[in-house]
Amino acid sequence: MDLNFGKCCGSKKKESWRSVLLLAYQSLGVVYGDLSISPLYVFKSTFAEDIRHSETNEEIYGVLSFVFWTLTLVPLLKYVFIVLRADDNGEGGTFALYSLICRHVKVSLLPNRQVSDEALSTYKLEHPPELNHDSCVKRYLEKHKWLHTALLLLVLLGTCMVIGDGLLTPAISVFSAVSGLELNMSKEHHQYAVIPITCFILVCLFALQHFGTHRVGFVFAPIVLAWLLCISGIGLYNIIQWNPHVYKALSPQYMFMFLRKTRVSGWMSLGGILLCITGAEAMFADLGHFNYAAIQIAFTFLVYPALILAYMGQAAYLSRHHNSEHAIGFYVSVPKCLHWPVLMIAILASVVGSQAIISGTFSIINQSQSLGCFPRVKVIHTSDKMHGQIYIPEINWMLMILCIAVTIGFRDVKHLGNASGLAVMAVMLVTTCLMSLVIVLCWHKPPILALAFLLFFGSIELLYFSASLTKFREGAWLPILLSLFFMSIMFVWHYTTIKKYEFDLQNKVSLEWLLALGPSLGISRVPGIGLVFTDLTSGIPANFSRFVTNLPAFHRVLVFVCVKSVPVPFVPPAERYLVGRVGPVDHRSYRCIVRYGYRDVHQDVDSFETELVSKLADFIRYDWHKRTQEDDNGRSVRSNESSSESRLAVIGTVAYEIEENLQPESVSIGFTTVESMEDVIEMAEVAPPAATIRRVRFAVEEDGYGDGGSSSSTAEAEAELTSELRDLMAAQEAGTAFILGHSHVKAKQGSSVMKRIAVNFGYNFLRRNCRGPDVALKVPPVSLLEVGMVYVV
Repeated sequence: MDLNFGKCCGSKKKESWRSVLLLAYQSLGVVYGDLSISPLYVFKSTFAEDIRHSETNEEIYGVLSFVFWTLTLVPLLKYVFIVLRADDNGEGGTFALYSLICRHVKVSLLPNRQVSDEALSTYKLEHPPELNHDSCVKRYLEKHKWLHTALLLLVLLGTCMVIGDGLLTPAISVFSAVSGLELNMSKEHHQYAVIPITCFILVCLFALQHFGTHRVGFVFAPIVLAWLLCISGIGLYNIIQWNPHVYKALSPQYMFMFLRKTRVSGWMSLGGILLCITGAEAMFADLGHFNYAAIQIAFTFLVYPALILAYMGQAAYLSRHHNSEHAIGFYVSVPKCLHWPVLMIAILASVVGSQAIISGTFSIINQSQSLGCFPRVKVIHTSDKMHGQIYIPEINWMLMILCIAVTIGFRDVKHLGNASGLAVMAVMLVTTCLMSLVIVLCWHKPPILALAFLLFFGSIELLYFSASLTKFREGAWLPILLSLFFMSIMFVWHYTTIKKYEFDLQNKVSLEWLLALGPSLGISRVPGIGLVFTDLTSGIPANFSRFVTNLPAFHRVLVFVCVKSVPVPFVPPAERYLVGRVGPVDHRSYRCIVRYGYRDVHQDVDSFETELVSKLADFIRYDWHKRTQEDDNGRSVRSNESSSESRLAVIGTVAYEIEENLQPESVSIGFTTVESMEDVIEMAEVAPPAATIRRVRFAVEEDGYGDGGSSSSTAEAEAELTSELRDLMAAQEAGTAFILGHSHVKAKQGSSVMKRIAVNFGYNFLRRNCRGPDVALKVPPVSLLEVGMVYVV
């Protein structure tokens, strides 16, 4: 027995707790900025119009009781203890839940899916797909195709509401913080000062986005910590000074008393109360930057108590001040000697909270773009060390213009709160619906538990959502209009992208056509590498046949490249490249499938080109080694004249071969874990849903793939291997050409009016005004060859 084992284990545990506490501290500035500044505007928005603060204090106590139980049930119980456990390889958010569901149930609408995608190490399932887990809910979802579209629309709705929240939260946060100036100015001067100062701060906030969060992130956590300590300290002071018995209002009895007295007006005022949980969704959305324990500790032991003390302190002060000369708000409860310091900290905290939601908007748009649900935009990665820190110029300036327009147009917290509240509640309802599916389909719990979760939390959120809808004409129309606008864009883009893929699939050219091309037909091979980009994972794309028809020549080394997204957050670099041959060895044609997760950073063209050639060289060595091993073992060697392209190999730290049925649909199967570099997995799909997995161990030398053979065929194989590698290196020196399709899409004759408008006008307008595929791939213009294609969908 190792006597030092206990010490090492204890040291490691101590170190892990130290890391968790550090992450919990850092999460304050990224995750809780938005949630922590809600005391600035909750009471002010609630008492704006629908209800009045009376001498009996029933209204203020009822609002405090609603705030307490809403914070307890939604952020604490729902998110911290339930939803945060539904992570996707450590990632959270709407797309993480959708990704989890798509991996367990065949409801994904992503094109070019392959069986090999399910062999990814990050494509893990909560439980193996056993027969007893084949629930009726799963069968029903897979059977009805319209539910696949409905599920995607639900996810897009949540995404669009997050985008809407990205422009409403900075407006209401900064406006509420700056409104503290009203206590030191006359009403005439105040209305002319608050709007310009708010707009100036917003312009500065959005103008600094291109520097990246990480450059100023080190000051975020101290600001939020100072703010939480500030509001909790002021709250505790107000409780002791004005009403030590305010804790009695935490009883649920005061909620019923409040509704009984105020009736319809009280129900409508819930649209202001729900703002106390603004930013709670960030705990789940930003899970990937931290971990479950860190976020749980930070909220449970610091953020939650500080917020409760802040709201109790405001209620205690207001319960003794019924005829205040100023409207109900946060700053009236702040002692006069602390007014200016608190105002400065509040403005800084509002900027931090706004920064968090803006970064989250960039992130979710990038995820939508990766899954083919958003037009291509320029994504700049602002940090080499921190993953996920991105900046999107087009979205940033669009958000800034809309945010300033909303601030100038609404001019008060009431309308801004109505708009923000509806967006927040819609996102939470989407999360509740998706989470109930995860409980049944991914966690394999009884459907009654999922139904209980849906009914309990869904009824709470529907109550608040219905109250927000009553404010439609008073600001709540804005997030609905924005969501309809963005959903139309996203659905039209996704629908037409799927139709384009189906067109490519139906019009692809056979491999025999490619092999028949030669000098006899006037086709010549020119020096260099030709990278033909396509969405297809098999066959020859129609744009290449069009290219050869108009220009009867193609490159000495030809690579059909498919850059695709898979429903996982990350693809390990060692498993990113899936390489195989297209045709016989002497044709020098290959297929390379490059797989990215929805949160992966796409490589720039220089590193991509270099790594692609490196992976091709590794594949050539591996392929020739495989042939030599088969020959030495007396097995049949694949013919040099073979035209099969069904065998693909993952080239990286872990190597395995895949032999799959080349169909657009995916099949869910369980895979054995690859334990070492020498293990090679061969998979042959017999008939869906069954699959055969065979493990073969090769003695691969570290210095090469061709050493160790003693037969006469080995020397010949080494010569052919050297020749093929020499051809690849010579082609790389001659230069690389990027062959991309330049598409124009039009609807079929006889299509409906809606489809013609969406495809002929909507999609083509978006395509002309967004980043092209060459810009997204950062292809140098001198190396670009575009092939015009007309898609009739």
